[in-house]
This record gives sequence, C-alpha cells and structure tokens, in this order.
Amino acid sequence: MNKYSDIKKVIGVVSGKGGVGKSLVSCLLASKCAKAGLKVGILDADITGPSVPKSFGINERAMQDEECLLPAVTNEGIKLMSINLEDVNSPVVWRGPVISGVVEQFWSDVRWGELDYLFVDMPPGTGDVALTVFQSLPIDGIVIVSTPQDLVKMIVNKAYNMANMMNIPVLGLIENMSYYVCPNCNEKINIFGKSKIDETAAELGVPVLAKLPINPEINALVDEGRISEIEANELDDFVELLK
Repeated sequence: MNKYSDIKKVIGVVSGKGGVGKSLVSCLLASKCAKAGLKVGILDADITGPSVPKSFGINERAMQDEECLLPAVTNEGIKLMSINLEDVNSPVVWRGPVISGVVEQFWSDVRWGELDYLFVDMPPGTGDVALTVFQSLPIDGIVIVSTPQDLVKMIVNKAYNMANMMNIPVLGLIENMSYYVCPNCNEKINIFGKSKIDETAAELGVPVLAKLPINPEINALVDEGRISEIEANELDDFVELLK
C-alpha cells in the first residue's frame, strides 16, 4: 500500500464460477455501506469482465497525479478503480501475468485515501488473478456468492477450499437469484429449484449472509448506472455487522 492509502479492512467477493452476480453484490455492499456512513471503495479485479463503473454510471477515464492513479468517485462518495475507466468497448487480450500485474497496481499505485472497507470484485474461479489477490493483498475475509442450482455445493466448495489453503477467513455466503416474488400474489417462486445454500453453509460452518431475489427493477437500475438507488434490504444485517 502506498503512503496515501489507509484501508482498515479488505473484503474479497468471490465465487467458483462466473455469472452468479459477484459484481452486483460488490456494488450493493459498497452502496449500502456508504449509506450507513462508512468510507468504502471497490477494486475491480475482474479485469476481463469489468462492470463496476457502468453500474454506478461512471464514464470518465482514469486520472493520475505525479505519484498515483486516482480512483473515480461516485455521487455517494464510493471510490472505485477498474480497467473499464479507460475504454469500455476494448477487449482485454492479455495473458495471466499481465492481468495479475494490473491488479497489483490497483492496490499499490492507487491513491485510495482513508477507507473503512475496500471490496475486491474478484474474477470467477481459482486461477492466476484470484491467487494474486489472495497473495498480494491483505485480505481480511471473503464473501462467497452463489446461485440456487444443483452445482452450488461444488461451486462454493471450490472457493471455500481455496480460501482455506490461503488461510483467509470466509465471512459467509450470499445467494443471488434466490427466488422471484410474484407481483400479483407476493408468493416466493423458486425458479432455479429449491435452494441448497443453507445445507451447504451448515456443512462448511459458515453463515448465510443474505438471499437476494430476482428482480427486473434491479436489472434496469444497473443498466442505467443507478445501482445506488437499489435498497437491497436483504443485506441490512450484514452491513450492520460490518459497521
């Protein structure tokens, strides 16, 4: 960490596969924490699939001063650094070591200032970049994101076992797309089948932090760069714990 950064806690948001909503959870947690009065930032380590700036409606290029890269700042005061602050349409055609080097720079060369929490939006899986984050950043704990499908146990176990190998605490599990609430009768519908997250969490000895529903309004707000307007009350207990 450079002399201009003072970060109290670093939390990785991970999963064993892509497409489960790590970026959504990272952004929602940061937004909820900011509303609760905490100073937060997001390090977008998903270099080949970055989506954090768009979720907050951030479009400007990354800037720098004589010594450091400067994070973008949302209207809520959330600081973020992402490769998508350069050109949103350019593919990142880099090999693993180059991507890992960029993630390290996002930690060491960014003027983060004083933060209570830095959320690291991790790439899917357990490859080079995840290993770089676990070895190069002082991760205080991880949150594992999953979905209610038959492969959930295997997916969660991969992330959990990697964290154990690196001696990093698992703070708990968050299930995204857990259910859909019928707008006519308010019945909860398990579109992907019965959730297995509670049984998996019990076997691993970690808590279920939240179950997030499928909500078309959330999709619309994210696409419009207005993710900070999402309430996500399901995360209230975890954010209170972070406070």
